[in-house]
Amino acid sequence: MSTELCDDCVQGVRHEGEPTGKIEKIGGIESYVAVPEGDYPKDKVVLFLSDIFGIPLVNNKLLVDDFARNGFRTIMPDLFNGEPGPESGLSKISQDERNAWLSRHGPESWKGVLDAVVDALQAEGVTWIGTTGYCFGAPPAWYLALKGSSKVTVVTHPSRLRTPEDLEEYRDKAKAPLLINGCEVDQMFPTEAQAKADEILGGGKFAPGYERTYWDGCQHGFAVRGDLSNPKVKAGKEGAFIATVKFFKMYQNL
Repeated sequence: MSTELCDDCVQGVRHEGEPTGKIEKIGGIESYVAVPEGDYPKDKVVLFLSDIFGIPLVNNKLLVDDFARNGFRTIMPDLFNGEPGPESGLSKISQDERNAWLSRHGPESWKGVLDAVVDALQAEGVTWIGTTGYCFGAPPAWYLALKGSSKVTVVTHPSRLRTPEDLEEYRDKAKAPLLINGCEVDQMFPTEAQAKADEILGGGKFAPGYERTYWDGCQHGFAVRGDLSNPKVKAGKEGAFIATVKFFKMYQNL
């Protein structure tokens, strides 16, 4: 997987709103958790696998809250051991700073986090885990699917996925249906990679199920940190979210 982040991975517009979830420890891992109002299936959880800004970014917390409003207990674990990307410098992070940060946050740093959270959830009776991975969160979503820990996978403007190797590995080894939410301008998962995903996974080649959405006029980061004053970005953010919820509900009985 690529060891770099593009400019769009580390910039964006903060969204307004007051998060309604709370911080909990799950398997010893600090997590932001939102729970639906009223009754909901206790055996189902959505794991929100964030971009580099993690729990501190209000945009991420608001999305977790939105998934909870759609009927899923939703958990955003701290993938960064208390060192998320610096929110205060959304548009000011140099490539050297990005690479230094990434060197401290490779798979060996977050696999144990995910394993601890999944083990704790399974111990309390959770049997269905859906993942929604944004940017940095795409490889963690891949990891859980390949390990057989998750039932459904969604990635949105994914980063650090190798084309075609990771797509072929998913096709050959994973059993979780896959939705990819892509966009027009994405250095990390460009239109050529999106077309390759269709070629490798589409047309029934991936039996569990594969879908891809494409959002014109949007760029990498649109679904979390997009400028909502731009009508196309607003439509893309909302459309990718709705597609994700529908995908989870389509496969919630796996």
